[in-house]
Amino acid sequence: MSSIGKLMRQAQKIQSQMETIQAALANKTLESTAGGGAIKIVVNCDGTLRSLKINPDAVNKDDVPFLEDMLVTGINAALVQAKEHANKEMGSVTQGLGMPGLF
Repeated sequence: MSSIGKLMRQAQKIQSQMETIQAALANKTLESTAGGGAIKIVVNCDGTLRSLKINPDAVNKDDVPFLEDMLVTGINAALVQAKEHANKEMGSVTQGLGMPGLF
């Protein structure tokens, strides 16, 4: 029975650590650029877009399709960075548990 109690305490500790990390990730921001710096994207590590800045020199109404492509590229790059950072942080909690695929 004591091993079950120990396992339960360990699970509670991990849950608490994960909640703390998730709260921190919601406030952690990462920045990405596209188009040689024409577009700057800031995302939170919880996967939300925080801000999007466009250099006015990059905008020409004839170039709207190009601008749209740069936005998609930049946002996706920023979200990949955020996901990698979140996975790294969450992995630090589950490291050594021997539970593959948990995070």
